[in-house]
Amino acid sequence: MDITNIIQLLGGIGMFLYGMNLLGSSLERLAGARLEKTLAKLTDSKLKGVLLGLVVTCVIQSSAATSVMAIGFVNAGIMHLIQAIPVIMGANIGTTITAQILRLGDIHETSLLMLLLKPASFAPVCIAVGAGIMLVSKKVKTRNIAMIITGFGILFVGMVSMEQAMRPLADSAAFNEWITMFSNPLLGVLIGMAVTAVLQSSSASVGVLQAMSSTGSIRFATAIPILIGMNIGKCITVVIASIGTNKKAKRAVCIDVMNNVIGAVLFLAVIYGIQITVGFPFWNSFVNRGSIANFHSTFNIVTTIVVFPFCGRLIELSRYMVKDAEESKLDKELALLDELFLKTPALALQQCKAVMESMGETALENLEIACQLLDRYDEKNRTLLEENEKFMDKTETILGDYTIQLMSKNLDEEEHLHAGEIIHSISDFERISDYCVNIASVGEYNAAQSISFSQLGNNELQYIIQAVHQIVELTVKAYIAEDLSLAAQVEPLEECIDELVEILKGRHIERLQNGQCDMEKGISYVEVLTNIERIGDHCSNIAVHLLQRFSDTGSFDPHEHLAQVHRASTEEYRSQYQQYFGQYVAPLKHGAAASR
Repeated sequence: MDITNIIQLLGGIGMFLYGMNLLGSSLERLAGARLEKTLAKLTDSKLKGVLLGLVVTCVIQSSAATSVMAIGFVNAGIMHLIQAIPVIMGANIGTTITAQILRLGDIHETSLLMLLLKPASFAPVCIAVGAGIMLVSKKVKTRNIAMIITGFGILFVGMVSMEQAMRPLADSAAFNEWITMFSNPLLGVLIGMAVTAVLQSSSASVGVLQAMSSTGSIRFATAIPILIGMNIGKCITVVIASIGTNKKAKRAVCIDVMNNVIGAVLFLAVIYGIQITVGFPFWNSFVNRGSIANFHSTFNIVTTIVVFPFCGRLIELSRYMVKDAEESKLDKELALLDELFLKTPALALQQCKAVMESMGETALENLEIACQLLDRYDEKNRTLLEENEKFMDKTETILGDYTIQLMSKNLDEEEHLHAGEIIHSISDFERISDYCVNIASVGEYNAAQSISFSQLGNNELQYIIQAVHQIVELTVKAYIAEDLSLAAQVEPLEECIDELVEILKGRHIERLQNGQCDMEKGISYVEVLTNIERIGDHCSNIAVHLLQRFSDTGSFDPHEHLAQVHRASTEEYRSQYQQYFGQYVAPLKHGAAASR
């Protein structure tokens, strides 16, 4: 093994980790919460999960790849831990198919279909197809799908590259001679672990052992502990895959390691217990490809059968080994949406309301973070904003589906109106968060390009930032308290925000014409104003939906209501509007006159 092999190995590890990251992040963006239900149908029982892992691994001939996929799903929040563990167990059984194929001695003369199913064959195709789609597609959803395909390809190319980098070891006579020196059980297990860890594939390491067995120099006494060690060593790939993942994904890796260690201890105890007391007549006989393949399969099948009933216990133990910091907001809130509550609509609606309140508070928090990032960009705050946005995206899908299920129940008129108001308001709160992310992106762009607004422009911007903060805060308070008087105050403030936007855009154009502002700064400035205006619009929608729910008339039309408010505003509306006008619009106009 020379320096080029070492460089190739490091490159393979890098591609592997990048492919894993790209795959998981793209799945998360694309799926939201919908893919979770699809996968849940495939793994709604532990036995189905084992079969799924077995079948997938038989197809792609890599237990590491299947386990990595499962860990990626757990990390993305698409698959639960209890669903992933049986899949990983099934993958351990499925990986033995390679050894069974190798025993036939025709692995190099397989059909075209078998050849195409090998990672080395389809990985470049995945990358080519994914990259091609990304180059021509403009749709976000299509590009996410393309990144998933590309991620798969890069992941497998990384695995193949690692195996190729270590291939000289498999062809080394010195290496082959060295591996046969270990008949001591402990040393045999250690060498098996080391070889598999280096080759990054239990199938490859078992294949090397099978090839060596054709020389007639390896006995059962040597092969058995090495094979047991190889089954522990294969965990190194999933351990590498867990780098940078969340705690749940790390727990899945811990359980995979525990599963194989338990199997190793069990087999060593039973086999050497029998050998010491009774003795195996074949112990010093030479092994062949078939006997190695059979032992490899037996180890994984028996281990799965023994450990399978204790999945729950392993999960508890993994929680002890990888402790939680604090329960995530998503888990905490969505735990409220239990299907058992659907049998009692009034209770289910209260649970939905509680999750909606959390959405509103998160939207307000995102606005505060976005405005801070616009003033002074900070990566830590941006990460918090992104985490909140993930919560909003997934909650929108899951809560929407839950509420639709609820509406199919036998609801009375009041409950039906409440459910309808939730359905309408979910997307409005989520869109507010989206526009906050857009504002944060402007802050990120400005920081990267060293763009800063003029002192005058920044001072003027503070008026509308204060106004939009008040309207979001007012909307959230009105929604949580179901306060119609607060809800009625939203529209006059939204009208003032529209006026502020028009004034600030007009002044911006003046600065452009006078050469006081360049185009690049101007684009960022207008982008902020546009997003603020849209946040105000969605606050107006939420307030109107709340008013509609508690309206005495059954023919309440939100659009007609807003039109009527602006056509023939009440004394209360005009008074509220004048208060907001004096608070935000008048000082801005007065400041403009003074500056001139």
